[in-house]
Amino acid sequence: MPCVSFFLEVSYLKRLYPEQPVVGVGAVIIKNRQIVLIKRGNEPSKGKWTIPGGLVELSESPETAVVRETKEETGVEASNPQLIDVVNNVDLDEVGKVKYHYIVIDYLVQVVSGNAQAASDAQELRFVSFDEVENLDLTTSFRSFFKNNKKRLEKADSYRL
Repeated sequence: MPCVSFFLEVSYLKRLYPEQPVVGVGAVIIKNRQIVLIKRGNEPSKGKWTIPGGLVELSESPETAVVRETKEETGVEASNPQLIDVVNNVDLDEVGKVKYHYIVIDYLVQVVSGNAQAASDAQELRFVSFDEVENLDLTTSFRSFFKNNKKRLEKADSYRL
């Protein structure tokens, strides 16, 4: 399917050496002091652990985007996104030029239905206890997010409606 391949290639190139920041969302799903993490299957940060998420599409609100991305990345129906943090992530190349620049808006979401499982763009998905999170090979931006918000996250639960 050359059209799909071309679209994915063009979409990726807009993220690589962007002319402006790219806006994304992250879905925080917590159950019994465990957080859902995915192992990224694509660049940037392929093979590293982070929360599920993706890009905000044209004309889409960040809240709508995080509900959509939660479904696409985990198979879980989510609702009621609550803002937790906004993370600025800039990756530079060897000569100091901006290779990636993401502004990620992270939300705690409530799970309505479904069982979390990895989608095609994730290598793996798992519930990780708060005590184990920082032992994993995390994305730089998620490591910072987790350190800054750990106390708040410890009080959260995505399965309490």
